[in-house]
Amino acid sequence: MGISFDLLKKSEKSWARRGVVHTAHGDIATPIFMPVGTQATVKAMSPLELEEIGAQIILSNTYHLYLRPGDELIKRAGGLHKFMNWQHPILTDSGGFQVFSLSKLNKITKEGVEFRSHIDGSKHFFTPEKSIQIQMNLGSDIAMAFDECVPYPADYEYTKKSLSITSAWAERCKAYHQHPYQSVFGIVQGGMYADLRRESARQLAEMDFSGYGIGGLSVGEPKDIMYEVMDGFMEQMPENKPRYLMGVGSPDCLIEGVLRGVDMFDCVLPTRIARNGTAMTDFGNLTIRNATFAEDFTPIDENCSCYACRNFSRAYIRHLVKTNEILGARLLSLHNLHYLVDLMQKVRTEIEQDSFEIFAKNYLEKYYSNTKN
Repeated sequence: MGISFDLLKKSEKSWARRGVVHTAHGDIATPIFMPVGTQATVKAMSPLELEEIGAQIILSNTYHLYLRPGDELIKRAGGLHKFMNWQHPILTDSGGFQVFSLSKLNKITKEGVEFRSHIDGSKHFFTPEKSIQIQMNLGSDIAMAFDECVPYPADYEYTKKSLSITSAWAERCKAYHQHPYQSVFGIVQGGMYADLRRESARQLAEMDFSGYGIGGLSVGEPKDIMYEVMDGFMEQMPENKPRYLMGVGSPDCLIEGVLRGVDMFDCVLPTRIARNGTAMTDFGNLTIRNATFAEDFTPIDENCSCYACRNFSRAYIRHLVKTNEILGARLLSLHNLHYLVDLMQKVRTEIEQDSFEIFAKNYLEKYYSNTKN
């Protein structure tokens, strides 16, 4: 069965699009922001709270769940949905990014990657087939092909060689995969080189995946370079399949991504900065832990309807953050995730009403010109 995608509306003024992804665990209205639950939990959030803020799909991490508690254990528990009691769609990444960024040592061959665990130094070997088998055991709705995420910066020859490996691995992932309701997305790589990106998109399109991730961006390059790279290859992306910009979660990048035809986004950013005492707003990030908010009895955001903004002041949340109370991180995590989920709901409405480009222009002007620190 797997997933399917319906393109409901295309903007005539940009690449923005409105669609719906159909999965065995429910439909996903796009464009969408997906909260990240790395270790089968979105940090500081319960599944009920995620439902209440309107999260439609969450992510979990193949690398981390393979190391602990183990994908075979999760399979015996009935799969990830039952294990974590989340009845809605789940996407699992391939583990590729973590293998290259977290492991203490790794060795890449055409067959796969040998690496040492960041937890205990134990030696492991991931192949495309191994990554897919783990994701089949987890039982996610969307699995990602195993790829090499090249570092930034990387020279042209290295990136070109890496791309050939990623394409070969994608073919092996697709050939190995068999699951009654799970689908696999290929991942476009190619670093910061427009011709390699276009070639990667072309090769993956020929393989006819259920959707396409855009990997290797938001890895340290300036935002304007990321946008320039996307401008150079998005036309190569199949129109009838969902497009997923991996690891991008700041509000301005979501808006810019939608303008370029992206349907799905994910990032740990909203919960990570929440644990550091920072809130997302239309006017940029608000560092609640700052002394200026010590006697500020207004909500984080007067226009926000989340539980934190309806019930607590900046002064109280600052107090929680400064005293390392868990509730501070919970309230800010809830607010930030609500903010991004709500922003994408507004984006979908604006696309439907043929007014997204005006909304985007006004939003970005406000976001950049009134940034609070």
